[in-house]
Order: sequence, then C-alpha cells, then structure tokens
Amino acid sequence: MAKIVVLGAGVSGHTAVSFLNKSLGKDHEIIMVSPNSNYQWIPSNIWLGVGRMKRKDLVFPLAPIYKKAKIKYIQAKAISFHPEGDNSEDKGYILAEYVTGDRKGEQEKITYDFLVNGTGPKLNFEATPGLIPETNNLVSVCTYTHAEHAWEELEKIIKRLKNGEKLKILVGTGHAKATCQGAAFEYILNIDYELRRHKVRKNATITWVSNEYELGDFGVDGGVFSVSGKIMTSKEVSEMVFEDRDIKHITQAGVHKIENATAHYEKLDGTQGKESFDFGMLIPSFSGHGFKAFDKNGEDITSKLFAANGFMLVDADYTKRPYEEWSVQDWPETYQNPSYANIFAPGIAFAPPHTISKPRTSVNGTAIFPAPPRTGMPSGVSAKVVADNIADMIKNNTTVASHKGSMGNMGAACVASAGYGIFKGKAITMTMTPIVPDYKKYPDTGGRALKHTLGNYGLAGHWVKLALHYMFIYKAKLKPFWWLIPE
Repeated sequence: MAKIVVLGAGVSGHTAVSFLNKSLGKDHEIIMVSPNSNYQWIPSNIWLGVGRMKRKDLVFPLAPIYKKAKIKYIQAKAISFHPEGDNSEDKGYILAEYVTGDRKGEQEKITYDFLVNGTGPKLNFEATPGLIPETNNLVSVCTYTHAEHAWEELEKIIKRLKNGEKLKILVGTGHAKATCQGAAFEYILNIDYELRRHKVRKNATITWVSNEYELGDFGVDGGVFSVSGKIMTSKEVSEMVFEDRDIKHITQAGVHKIENATAHYEKLDGTQGKESFDFGMLIPSFSGHGFKAFDKNGEDITSKLFAANGFMLVDADYTKRPYEEWSVQDWPETYQNPSYANIFAPGIAFAPPHTISKPRTSVNGTAIFPAPPRTGMPSGVSAKVVADNIADMIKNNTTVASHKGSMGNMGAACVASAGYGIFKGKAITMTMTPIVPDYKKYPDTGGRALKHTLGNYGLAGHWVKLALHYMFIYKAKLKPFWWLIPE
C-alpha cells in the first residue's frame, strides 16, 4: 500500500488530493497536511472585498469534506523536507508542526512514498516596507480575512464620500516584481462599480499603479484577442475600460516603499514618483515559504529541492540565457522534481524557469516587470496532471510520469467582473492558448492561437463569473460527479 502526502489545501493541493483519493483511495493511504482549517474560493475574494458576498459564500471547513471522503487530514504546517529519510528510516518524510488542538506546537515526522507540494506562495508583504495590510490605509484581498477587512474599510470610504469628502483610491501592484495583476484589475473595476452604485463616484479619484510595461500585460506579455470579430490587443481593451470609467493609470512603476499612506515608486526611465491615497490595495510579491531540505545524514540539500526564491524545482529548463533564447519548451510538463522522482509541485509552488513578460530594468538598475502568474486554471490543471501521474506510477510500478500539461501548450480562461447580480454588472472575459506565448508557432498573433484566444466585455461574461463561482464551490466540496467539472 502506497502512502501519498499532499501539502496545502489551496486550489492545487485540494485538486490533487481529491483526484488522488478518487483514483487510489480504496487501496492506498491519502493524507492532506495543511495549516488551514478552511477552503476558500480565492477568485471570489474580490466580491467579498466590496461587500457583495459573505464569508459563508466562498469559505467552508475542510475537516467534514475530508472525513466524508476518507482522506486523512492533519492540520499542521510543513517545516522541513527529508526526501531520503534518515539513518533510522529509509522512507522520505516531512517534519510538520501542528497548529491547533491538543497537539499545537508539537512536531511530527510524516512519512510518504509520494509527496505533492501544493503550498502555494508566501504573501511577501514584508518585501515592500510599509505594505502590511491594516497600516498606511492599506487593505488586501489575497485571503478571505483580508477581503473582509477590505470591505470594512471600503464601507467607511463610501460613507465619507457620501459626506462630500474628496478621496483618493489606489489599486495595483506593491512591488517591482509582483504578479496577480488580474486580481487587482478586477478589484479596481468592482470598487468603481460600487462607488457608482452608491452615487459617490464623482468624489473619488481612482488610480491604477502597476509594474506592467503597458496596460493589459497581466504578467503574460499581454495578448492579441478577437473581440466580437474585431482584433484588439489586451492593452487596447484595458485602456478602453479604464477610459470608460475614468480610472487613471501609472505603468512601468516599481513600488518600493509605502510611507504615510503614500506609495513611492521608481519608473523604468529612472524617475521617482509618489501617490498618496485614502484607500489602497496593492498586491505584494510572492515567494516560497523558505523550507529547508536535508539528506539522510542531516546535510543541507535545500538547493536540490528549491530555487533561490523558495519555490520547488521541477522538470523545467532553468538554464540562464538571454530573453531572446527563451522557449515554451523551458516550461515544466510533469511538475516532478528532477532529483527525487516521488516529489511533485503543481500550481504556484513550482519555480518557473523565467518570466513570461519581457524582463526590463530601469536606468538605475532596478528590475521592474511582473513575475509569471500560475493561479486559477494552471494550478488546477497542473494538480490533476500530478495526481494522474502518481496514480499511474503506483499502478504500473514506474517512476516515469507520462501525463503532461505545460503552460506552453495549455490554455486558460480569465474572467474579470465589474459588478454583481443577475442583471447588473459586466465582465471582461478572456481565453488564451497557450498561456506562455509561442512566438515561433504563432509569430503573427502575439504567440497565441487566435481562434482559441478570444475576448468579450459585457453582461454574459459576468454570468460566466457567477456560474464559475457556484460550479467550483460544488466541485471543491466533492459533491456527486464533481470530477466532471473541468479544471
């Protein structure tokens, strides 16, 4: 009987453990190790952050779900990795620390035959001085607790605007190499919508600040889309939406400090700028969790498992070479660690080989460009690839991972809402294939297959966003036939 341990109950970890349990649960031991007691559908944090949803709408406890599915659940956080075991045990293990209950603070060795690292990112607010939420008029929508606080503060802003105050709102990225521009983009549109709904928009100045070279980059080097039969770039679509809503924008800006509710930034041309605000939501940089790894003799082998940024090494090509020599073939297909064939890292936990957007440096030598996003569909798809590979490896007694799914050939769909309700609100809907542009295969259409790279803006896209919310909550709760809902 094989023992499979999955770390992290986010999108990738929960997806992996669910499919592993479906394929192997009757004959093998499936264990989830996560410090979180709840699952959250992160894309809907945006609506929680503007008061249009409550916690109960997107958050549910994990323990009952795993108990019903007969998945062993340990509420603990991984501390260190020991892929070779130690002198008393040949089997690999992690050292984990319990975070709740009678065993809080207690550490335990959890052995495994296969390990899936789905821990996702550390929200590295500390990388930008002053960026901590609940200071400097700052909020966040990165977690559901953050989003609840964001709505509390936004509600205060709305009341002040109703009293006639003129206030400034700033949304975007809070670090020169931050990612998740899409989440910030969606949040700024929903803030605008709510202020209009409350009839106070005229009293607010809303500004977007981002490390993108131009609007619509989103960390994927932008895109060319077919929008209602018309060919448009993501830059043109984003500019159209911002102009329509009178949202100002600052791009090519690396925020490096927040002080006295003012964002200080450097631009690619070397100039320094600052933007004060009464309400700010700036996405932090992401990093790995700083795990350490040790061999059988206790020697540090962290560099065999993790890149310098803390994310796990997988089957990517990490060779350093000029941007012009980068290729979609650099990107991982199986998410399998090259040193230990029984360790995998889907979703945000894997170390990307390089950025997707072109790296750029200011005249002062500061790197200002988005890190590559791996959230949403890529997290779910890569997690299912990992689960399928582990199941086949166990059943066929092999170390060869035959299922593949690279961001260099998979597609993704993104829906950025602007409003809430059945008959109100709009959304920008974008599909792109592949996620990582293949400029050799598609040289004339921005590196993507135009027939699978489409865009739309309207109420229909908003319905899609609502439908996805309920579909994926249903899927995450492992309701009947949950596996029929695609990643």
